[in-house]
Amino acid sequence: MKFRDLHPNIRLRIGVGFVQRCFDIMLVPLMVIHFSGLYGAATAGVMTLFAALATIACNLTGGHLSDTYGRRPVLLIGELGAFLSYAGLALVLSPLVGGNGIALYVLYLCAGCCAGIALPASETMIVDVSTPATRPAVYTINYWSVNLAFMIGSLIGGFLYGGYFFQLLLAAAVGTGGILLVTWFGISETAPAGTVENPRGIRTALVGYVQVCRDRVFLRLACAALLIRSIEVQISSSIAVRLGHDFTPQVLLHIGSWQLTVDGVNMLGIMRAINTLLVVCCALWVGKLLGGMDERRRLISGIVVFTTGYLVWTVSGNAWTLIAATFVVTAGELMNAPVKQTLLANLVPEESRTKYMAAYGLQVRLGLLVGSLCVTLSAVASVWVMAGLFALFGVAAVVLYRSLFDLVAARSAAERQKAAVAT
Repeated sequence: MKFRDLHPNIRLRIGVGFVQRCFDIMLVPLMVIHFSGLYGAATAGVMTLFAALATIACNLTGGHLSDTYGRRPVLLIGELGAFLSYAGLALVLSPLVGGNGIALYVLYLCAGCCAGIALPASETMIVDVSTPATRPAVYTINYWSVNLAFMIGSLIGGFLYGGYFFQLLLAAAVGTGGILLVTWFGISETAPAGTVENPRGIRTALVGYVQVCRDRVFLRLACAALLIRSIEVQISSSIAVRLGHDFTPQVLLHIGSWQLTVDGVNMLGIMRAINTLLVVCCALWVGKLLGGMDERRRLISGIVVFTTGYLVWTVSGNAWTLIAATFVVTAGELMNAPVKQTLLANLVPEESRTKYMAAYGLQVRLGLLVGSLCVTLSAVASVWVMAGLFALFGVAAVVLYRSLFDLVAARSAAERQKAAVAT
């Protein structure tokens, strides 16, 4: 399937999502750096934590609002709020105003909250207008787009922060304004008929999320995703700390009289750069190559390969071994990532899709919490103990995903039998 063959809403959401992620990846770390320069690292950490908690609350709120009022109105409200917030950030940081720290933080908080409200509706729109047959291709393209945005946003933000922070914020304001116009004129409502008339109110929202938490199939899916996420975040937590503290500087390349010596921080950057570059270059090709492969086999094999690479990252201190493991990690990631999203889309009930998508998104935040706990554990445990823990995460995820595929197969068989009886 080619990009032009996708539903117009999907094409626009992937394109809009690319621009949004570029600005998000470009600016969020820079805002944290800016606040740490104004108030110190400890205070900036607390400010960032509060912003993250507020975003989670808005994410859940957006899920309920999208099921109640429809996807498009919630998207428009969120994107209007983001546009006004970034315009305000650019104004406050302009030479005319001078950059009041409190005003900057309030506007930064507003931008994050508005993005959190809109995110479940944006993700659910893709599910609404895709089919089980097209979703693997859709999520492969989206996965490639996300990683390309990560690479471009990181490079632009890293090189232009020093002298062009105001211009970056101004560009974000213009970009989010353009996104608002695209959504207004180009995006149509996708909520299935009847689902927009759900009961309203806080009590209804709470009851809806309680029902989500009681869905054992969904909880199994969310736990499996959390286990994989808990492995993924180690490159930014316990593995990063180990490389920074314990990696012995090594000569990576030696050509004549010139040699390239790397320390742990250098290795971390090299590993992440290789991973992102491989995903950007190979995601679409791998998606086409594995498009005919059984989804169950692809996901399980991908998790095994992915986890194996992370185990090598956890214990190895050799530069070239770490680089080789990066190729293994990326191969596993390319195999399993689109299938996980497809399985999620196929299992959530259409009348509560955005609630389910919002609740599923919590595994990203909980994974960061697990990463923080693993940093603490790695201070007292050996690398082999940590590797054993991550292997356990991978095995548990495989068991959960296998049970989910068995459930999907049983449901399909029951539906076919019911259809046969009806005819």
